[in-house]
Amino acid sequence: MRTRGTLRLATRGSALARRQASLVKEALEDRRYEVELVTVETTGDQIRDELIHRLGKTGAFVRELDERVLEGDLDGAIHSMKDMPTEQPEELVTAGIPERGRPGDVLITPDGSTLEELPAGATVGTSSLRRRAQLLSERDDLEVEPLRGNVDTRLEKLLAPSLQAEHQERSEADKERKGNTGDDDFEAEYDRTTDEWFDDLSELERQALGREVETEYDAIVLAQAGLERSGLAHYVDYQELPTDTFVPAPGQGALAVTAPDGETAREIKSAIDHPRSRVETTVERTILAELGGGCIAPVGIYAILQGEHVHATVTVFDRDGDESVTGSRDLPVDSHAEAAREFARDLADRGAAALIEGAREDAEGDDEGVSEEDKPEGK
Repeated sequence: MRTRGTLRLATRGSALARRQASLVKEALEDRRYEVELVTVETTGDQIRDELIHRLGKTGAFVRELDERVLEGDLDGAIHSMKDMPTEQPEELVTAGIPERGRPGDVLITPDGSTLEELPAGATVGTSSLRRRAQLLSERDDLEVEPLRGNVDTRLEKLLAPSLQAEHQERSEADKERKGNTGDDDFEAEYDRTTDEWFDDLSELERQALGREVETEYDAIVLAQAGLERSGLAHYVDYQELPTDTFVPAPGQGALAVTAPDGETAREIKSAIDHPRSRVETTVERTILAELGGGCIAPVGIYAILQGEHVHATVTVFDRDGDESVTGSRDLPVDSHAEAAREFARDLADRGAAALIEGAREDAEGDDEGVSEEDKPEGK
């Protein structure tokens, strides 16, 4: 048991963020630490000017949790790693990285269709620049439309049109059934009434049924780890997208606890740090930092520890998925950070820097320039 009292850790307030924070809390409690989760609302206008400078403008909204830690109110903050800027305040360290969840993306459809089975012109929802470019690179006949909201909201937006259409059909069938009660030859279209059908719907489906439809999506793309941690994976049909072509965002599926450099950080690392996950995400974030893609370019980076090497795969696209620079390299574990920087410099020389600069120019003055991947997880 910790003698200095309870560890107070910041978390965002979304359902997914709370679920992910609970995973960290449970891991620490398994090591006999007392933990309190403190919800911090991520309203960027509450960050004071001097803390904007210390936290970095790019990550100001994501890193508001770290503001509370820097002020001394809390012991640490729990983040979805892919939301974290590559530059951290000098006073903070990444104290703990628990074992990573599934890093890839999934395609979700109302009827279980795969990416290959989607019809030409199908509408796929995502606000991630990376996912948009990867989808168009594989299927340039698709329409990729913005999709925002937390995980359950996005799923409701996908499911709403088909559920509402079925509800309408069933309601009309009910009326027809009532009007033909004396007709011995009448065959009902549905075995169950609309009320019986509704009673069997999940809470997610019931919420979707009442949602106003603005865009009809044939499919949406989400992070698999977020879908699974939300507890909603068993309610939908999805296809796991291959990580060699749909290379994940750096740090996707990983959680991180930031804390002031010192004894508390060392305690957290000793209690929950997963060495393999730390090596892999360090490689990914080092490459991203060296490339400088940030939130303005479609960049996928995925590293896997394999014995004495870390196999790293990188893809950098233009915004429409027409042009790309891709590469893979085995990096030595004992010098993985420096090897990652060298790999990134080589990719930059091969054209990745030009693609990122082009994306930066496209993003200037463009409200869609911020990827959903660089906003708080679950928001």
